[in-house]
Amino acid sequence: MNDRERILGRVRRALADVPQDDTPYEQAVPRDYLTEHGERSVEQTVDLLAENLADYRAIVHRCTAADLPATLAGMLAARGSKTVLAPPGLDPAWLAAVEADRVADRAETTPHELDRVDSVVTACAVAVAETGTLVLDGSPDQGRRRVTLVPDHHICVVRVPDQVVSSVPQALERLSPTRPLTWISGPSATSDIELDRVEGVHGPRTLEVVLVTA
Repeated sequence: MNDRERILGRVRRALADVPQDDTPYEQAVPRDYLTEHGERSVEQTVDLLAENLADYRAIVHRCTAADLPATLAGMLAARGSKTVLAPPGLDPAWLAAVEADRVADRAETTPHELDRVDSVVTACAVAVAETGTLVLDGSPDQGRRRVTLVPDHHICVVRVPDQVVSSVPQALERLSPTRPLTWISGPSATSDIELDRVEGVHGPRTLEVVLVTA
């Protein structure tokens, strides 16, 4: 008997006298809590998202859909990025004006190869205004989790207002728990016991967010 079987056996014995509960998961726990704190217009919700993103030291840009290709090209040029990775499902028109060399998102790419990529550009699944959080779910326009965690510079495009919600409960209603969710609140950062902040330890050192209106 291995450790896994031993632990599962203890769990089964502990639950032997517990009656079966056929209550569906969605009904097992009452969820009558507030899903939004205060009343805000769509514009106020987007402004709150931008404010909280900036508070987490993300760099926030705003533009229209028509200006997005030029905006992305300008951002990458200003950073001096010579290589950029984009997931296969990203709208190719977004990078039409970008001069940097494109790096393909391949399953066999090693972490060392990803670390040499200057920038990565993705879309997102949803953005949470109250917490300044971006959520990626591994969709074709967002790519695999590692492409947004290894390169040092991540540009995330958020469609406004369609992808912006006020709160985490509202975000969860849009997300599938079966997908690989990545929750991003600002650039990667950590602090030691003396509160010295270090960025780039667990992910990109620089996060730029583009809020795109139709």
